This record gives sequence, structure tokens and C-alpha cells, in this order.
Amino acid sequence: MRLVEAILPARMGAAFRWLVGSSWLSNLGDGIALAAGPLLIASETQEPLLVALAALLQRLPWLLLVLYAGVLADRLDRRRMVVIANGLRVGVLAALAGALAADAVNVAVVLVAMLALGVAEVFADIAGHTLLPMVIEKADLGIGNARLMAGFLTGNQLVGPALGAALFAAGRAWPFMVQAVLMALAVLLVTRMRVPPLARPDAPAHVWRDVREGFAWLWGNAPVRTLALTIVTFNVTFGAAWSVLVLYADRRLGLGAVGFGLLSTLVAVGGIFGTLAYDRLERRFRLATLMRVGLAIETCTHLGLALTTSAAVAMAIMVVFGAHIFVWGTLSMAVRMRATPAELQGRVGSVYSLGVHGGILVGQAIGGVLASVAGLTAPFWFGFAGSALILALIWRALADVAHVESAR
Repeated sequence: MRLVEAILPARMGAAFRWLVGSSWLSNLGDGIALAAGPLLIASETQEPLLVALAALLQRLPWLLLVLYAGVLADRLDRRRMVVIANGLRVGVLAALAGALAADAVNVAVVLVAMLALGVAEVFADIAGHTLLPMVIEKADLGIGNARLMAGFLTGNQLVGPALGAALFAAGRAWPFMVQAVLMALAVLLVTRMRVPPLARPDAPAHVWRDVREGFAWLWGNAPVRTLALTIVTFNVTFGAAWSVLVLYADRRLGLGAVGFGLLSTLVAVGGIFGTLAYDRLERRFRLATLMRVGLAIETCTHLGLALTTSAAVAMAIMVVFGAHIFVWGTLSMAVRMRATPAELQGRVGSVYSLGVHGGILVGQAIGGVLASVAGLTAPFWFGFAGSALILALIWRALADVAHVESAR
């Protein structure tokens, strides 16, 4: 079919198609959980501390285990690691759905399930991200990442949450049953992949030595180091601004809870536009130009939101910002994957993931303090000033970042 060929070109191989299919299914399941998880904990308790704890237990493994997951991804069979980690998620989801159907669930059971799912997700995602550069050519990494990101936007951000809420309304067990089925199908597709063998380190495994080796390579490669610092610092400014977005939408724009949800949806809608335009953008423009324009858009997003009191203007900004987030995310992952040697993909990717999650958490803390002291727009002014300064410092270096290639 022409549509399949346009989306998943045959020249990129059958393994790529199996990987994309698996990723799309798992992202749809994760999107269902985005709505169903909070609804489930809220149905068990109205205690704010416990509700917040459930969210923390899913994010905490990313900070505690991501570096270890990167070491394992470079030591073990990556495809098998994905299968085992996602297989464990299927087991937890099936057990949770069964307990819900039997009305044998309490807050403790839900919290344990959230933690187990968060741990398994770390290992599955880190290993899963290393598979793409193993099965397609470097020149196709932009397109490959674009296809994976399209599934994330559609399944995780748009369709999944709405479906999860509808399923939860039909019965508390249904969303988790459906997610378990989707995850099982995702595992099945990964087992169909043919992945080339990867050279393993000769030295015996030693977690911190392996972590240091990955970090040392990243820090010693100037363009990749610049990219990593850019991602961390821009996530700090992003986290600061977005930490108060729900209050900003209500108090400054007068949108309320539904309006806040609409702003988030419009970011995903912008991402879909970015999805449709990505192939053409990559063909027509230099990667350095795309990176510079994208980071300038993010900088101006903070400025626009700091200045406006118009809901319509804010919504338009969100659409443009969503397109940027998709294009930037795709480009930055492709550049990093092209530059990183195959045997270090897991460890370098885990350092990036730690920087992403850590940067957002630091930014959220800064944003909360600024908003309390100086008002709701203060985090957006911080985001604008910080992003503008960072962009000025890295402007010239982005030309080297965009075209760095692995020496191996």
C-alpha cells in the first residue's frame, strides 16, 4: 500500500516496521494509563499526599535506575531486555486488572503497582531506544525517530488519555485490561525483529565503571556535550514555566480546568503538524538551521506566554510550540544516535534521560518558588531569559552539533 510505504518505507527494513508497530501499541497503552492511573488512585483516596505519591512513584525510577538500565542495555541482548521488561508490565497490569475485577484493591496495592510499572518502563524504554540505530542506516535516523514520535503524540498524548477515561467510566478494570493486551501485542512484535549482533565489552560488568565510561565519552565529545547541556538547561527553563501552567490557564487566561486540558491538547496537535512536515523540513533545510529556529521558537514561547492575557493567543502559541517540540525532539535524538558508538548507545542515552527528567524536576522547583514570590508570570520570564542566554551561548556551536558523526 502507498500509505504504508510512505509512512514505513520498505528500504528501512522489516525490523524497523516491527519496532514502530510495537512502539505505537505501547504508547497507546501508556496514554490510556495517563488518564486511568490518576482516576484509579483518586477513586481509592482523596488524600493529596497519596495522590502525589502515586505520580512520584512512577517518575522516581527514572532518577534512581536509569543509569543502571543504560549499563544493562550495553551489556545484554537489547531486544530480549525490552521483551522481558514489557512482559513484566503485562504481568503487573493483568494482576491489577484482575484485582480490580474482584474488588480486591486498596491504596497500597495501587501504589505498589505504580512503582512496579515505573521500574519496568525505565528498562524497557532505555533498551528500546537503542534498537532503532541498530536496524536502520544513520541517514534514516531522522525519519525513524519521526515515526516513533508520531506514535507517541497520537497514542500517548491524544487518543490514549481520552480512551483511558472512557474505559475507566465503563469499569475500573477495563483500561488496565486493554493496556495489558496492547503491551502483550507490542512484546510480540518486538520478538519478530531481526537485530544484528552487538559487540559486548570484554571487561567484567561493573556498574559505576561502565557509567563513568559512558559519561566520559559524552563529556569528551564536544558537540554531544553541547547537545546534552542544551537539553538539560532548556528542560530547566521549560520545567519552571510549565510547573504553574494549570494556575496560569485558570487565573491569567480564565480558562479553568477544561481550558488547561485544551492547552495540553493543542501542544499535541502542533506536534501532529510537525509530524506531517518533518520529512520535508529535513530535506529542505540544514539541521543546524532547524535546531536554531526551534530553540528560538521555544524561547519566544516563554516570552509570548509571559506577555499575553488572551486565551486565543496562548492557544496559537501552544500549537506552534508543539510543532517545535516534535521537530526538536526528533532532531536531537537522531543527532545523538548518529554520533554515539553502538556499544555506548544505552549508557549515553541513559545520561540524556537523567538530564531530561532531572532538568524538569529542578525547573519545577524553581518555578514554584518564583511564582510564590513574584507572581504567575515570573516562571515564564525566567524561562525566556534563561533560554535566550543559553541560545546565545550555543548559537555557533549548533552547526557542529547538528552534523557530528560517530568516529566508529
